[in-house]
Amino acid sequence: MMKAFARLAAAAALLVFTSQGFADYRVETVAEGLEHPWSVAWLPDGRILVTERPGRLRVIEDGQLQADPVAGVPQPHVRSQAGLFEVVPAPDFTDSGLLYLSYASGDSADNTLRVVRGTLEGNRLEGLEEVFRAQPSRGTSVHYGGRMLFLPDGTLLITVGDAFDYREQAQNTDNHLGSIVRLNPDGSVPEDNPLLHDRNARPEIYSFGHRNIQGLAIDPETGTVWANEHGPRGGDEINRILPGANYGWPAATHGVDYSGARISPYQELPGMESPLLVWTPATAPSGLAVYRGGRFPDWDGNLLSGGLVSRAVHRLEADGGQVTEIERLFESVGSRIRDVRVSPDGAVYLLTDDARGRLLRVEPDR
Repeated sequence: MMKAFARLAAAAALLVFTSQGFADYRVETVAEGLEHPWSVAWLPDGRILVTERPGRLRVIEDGQLQADPVAGVPQPHVRSQAGLFEVVPAPDFTDSGLLYLSYASGDSADNTLRVVRGTLEGNRLEGLEEVFRAQPSRGTSVHYGGRMLFLPDGTLLITVGDAFDYREQAQNTDNHLGSIVRLNPDGSVPEDNPLLHDRNARPEIYSFGHRNIQGLAIDPETGTVWANEHGPRGGDEINRILPGANYGWPAATHGVDYSGARISPYQELPGMESPLLVWTPATAPSGLAVYRGGRFPDWDGNLLSGGLVSRAVHRLEADGGQVTEIERLFESVGSRIRDVRVSPDGAVYLLTDDARGRLLRVEPDR
């Protein structure tokens, strides 16, 4: 696998930038011409997978973007923020070949977030089966969430947005809107889910009171689950995700409506988790990683949060239950950052959200 990464680095185009903080770094263009890429993932053999929001799953092999997308990918509803979102290989991919995909399913009048899984056979997905479908469906094409994360126990977290016009439902646990759900890999409900025995709650719910989480990551050393979350006008958040917790939206928020109207008089309320970091003005966070790797030792344990509006990656330090922003990175890239990942060899990868988006690899310039 390391040989595959070496070939990829050698094939990439090279740009050099200077950080305002710890170190200089170089940015290599791994692939370009991607139409609004949304997520990036690695296979055990070193191949890289990238989703494009219009509904394509692309493969990068030996440093080259393959011309033909993976066949058999379900056709998403594509409008506004709707489309194909995340791809995540199963933890046992080497044996099972399973990939998980999240996407907007339906049409403009009736759609929802859906998760399916299928086996990657050559350049085709076979045997697709539904793992999760968010309830209820809605008539908006925004705020889906769509991030997925496998936990060390093998269960799967999926973020579900509040669908924008339905924001009050984020406080109602009898639906999935504005929540994180936790499932077994086959879509069944784990026996230790926090709301399993609450008759008024959907058993899949792991946490609720969210607006639109588009960054989800776990610290492999501590097991802490982190999320970044879009606020309205201001009030973007970083949260530590706890089972069964209520994160307040829209009863408590640091943001205001896009019209300037007040959404709630409260920034925090008893019984609700307060954010550990709030951005106002908004950064429009998307993509989140915990850096654990040898290439940037000064960043060890830091959070790397992508920004669509800020066009930067925000490097955050989490210490003693507090989160502090240390610096903004990669602003010279000049693009909306949709996804941030740490590769198996410790480099940082970025996806730019453009009609001709890029996959970038960041390494220290030394």
